[in-house]
This record gives sequence, structure tokens and C-alpha cells, in this order.
Amino acid sequence: MSVSLLKSGILLAVMTAIFVGMGALIGGQSGMVIAFFMALAMNAFSFWNADSIVLRMHGAQEVDEHSAPDYYRIVRDLAHRAGLPMPRVYVMHAAQPNAFATGRSPERSAVCASTGLLEMLSREEVAAVMAHELAHIKNRDTLIMTVSATIAGAISVMANMLQFSMLFGGRDSRGNILGVIAAAILAPFAAMLIQMAISRSREYYADRIGAEIVGNPAWLASALARIHQAARGIPMESAERIPASAHLFIVNPLIGGTIDNLFSTHPHVENRINALEELAREMGTASFGEAPYSDRGDPRAASPWTRADAPSNRDFAGRSNPIPPRRTRGGPWG
Repeated sequence: MSVSLLKSGILLAVMTAIFVGMGALIGGQSGMVIAFFMALAMNAFSFWNADSIVLRMHGAQEVDEHSAPDYYRIVRDLAHRAGLPMPRVYVMHAAQPNAFATGRSPERSAVCASTGLLEMLSREEVAAVMAHELAHIKNRDTLIMTVSATIAGAISVMANMLQFSMLFGGRDSRGNILGVIAAAILAPFAAMLIQMAISRSREYYADRIGAEIVGNPAWLASALARIHQAARGIPMESAERIPASAHLFIVNPLIGGTIDNLFSTHPHVENRINALEELAREMGTASFGEAPYSDRGDPRAASPWTRADAPSNRDFAGRSNPIPPRRTRGGPWG
């Protein structure tokens, strides 16, 4: 907890300094004072409301056990296994398969999957992705991830507004010109600061903890490969508009766009898959398809894909399981 708070404090201080510097270039000493108080208000607001802001950025809609029964139950079961409070569950309408977690604490957290992810991936892969996001919540990564995305996004929006005012405002002050130039430089620089402030190592650690939660690293490795391949040809419009939020996602959502190199916030997927394969050997798990709860009592009660009122079937390990491992239509969210 203390490490996460320390990182958040450093990041907020850097972002505040950038924001205040922009105010000084635009309006001199008075602009610096105004920007300082604006930054304080923005920092406080983002700390308490950043999760809601990020969800709105990507048009996420909350779902429950009635509107998205299978998806919701997957998250509920995995949260129980991870020893976490039940997060709020969201869906964002995007064709690109991807997911993220947000929130300042496990008690105020949310997970969000795109419709593309829920429709393209099997239940095992969906569960592995959600376990990865729950690992971020368990590790308390989401505080710094969410606050940084909100502040960097605000700086980018401010830069765009200043450029627009430069074109149509009609002022002839050199301060305004310098401010616009500074904003154009500092906005992408702020996004790069996020990359430095949020270490890529957190993705490896979330992969490991998530694989342990779901019980089979091969499922997460398979999900990463499928997401990476699909995302290369399917852009995510909301992430392209606000690239500072790219680090929230399990796989870089900008990977199909033109600014991938500038805003690269994730380790190479191949390296993550290699690490998961090594973890699978350490855990002694078999190839993709082995049930994660095979030694934990009744699989109907343990499996995150179980629906008590569904007809019985056989699972991928040969045990009784009411839901087959892959859905042929509709995805596991509806």
C-alpha cells in the first residue's frame, strides 16, 4: 500500500509541475497561480473520481448478473478466489478485444471488458483476462494507473483547447503563442512520463498473480496471443482519442494505430507469453484445457463457468460441468 501511494504522490507532483508550468507560459505569474489551484482541484477530484472518469472515457456500461450472467459470474468467482471484494463489472462496446481495471482501492474497483473480447475469446481465456485485471486490483496498481490516465488525459485536452484558441482566439500576445507551443510539446511528454512512472514490470507481476488466481497460465498466454493478433487490425477509437489511458489495458490498444511506438506502455506480448509458459512449468499445469479447480471439490461449485440451473455436460478435464468451454455465439457476457 505504501509503495503504491508513494508512486502516486510522485506522479501527481510531476503532473502538477507540468500543469503549473503550462499556466506560467500562457499567463505569466497570474497564470501560474491559477494553474496551481486548478491542478490541486484536479488532483483531488481525480483521486476520488478517476475510476468513473476513465469508464466514461471509454463509454463503459455497468452490467450485473441479469444483464450479463456468465461474464458477471466469472468475475464473482475469481474475486472470491483472489480474496477480493466484488468489483463493479462493466462492458465497453468496442470491436477490439481488450480489458482494463480501475479504481483507487479494492473496495472501490471496477473491471471492464470490451464486447470484442467477450465475443472472440473462450470462457477460459475470458476468465484468465479477468484474473489478470483482478491481480492489478489486488496489487493496488489501479490507483496510480487510474489517476495518471485522468491527469494525462486532462493535460492533452488542455493542449488541444489551447491550439484551438490559438487558431480562432484572435489574441496577439506572445505569451499565448509560447503557451500553445509548450502545450503541444508537453502533452505527449506527459504521456511518456506515465510510461516511465508506471513500470512495465507490473504487467509481468499481474500476469503471474492472475495465472495463479485462474489456475492455468496457459489460458492467459492463449488470451494474450489472441488479443494481440486481433488488436493489430482492429483500432479502438476511444483509446486513439485519449492515448494516455493506453497503459490501463491488458494489451496496448494503440497497437493497431500509427502512434504505437510513441505510447508503447506494455512489454512485448511474446515475452509475457514466454514468462507464462515458464510459470506453467513451475506450477506443473498441463496444456490449455485443464480444469483449474480439478482438486477442489465439486467442480460445479468451483468453476467460474458454472450455472446451477444449466443442463449437465462434461468439462475439458472429463468432470461434470454444466457449461461447455467455448460458446459458439453471443459471447459469455449475455
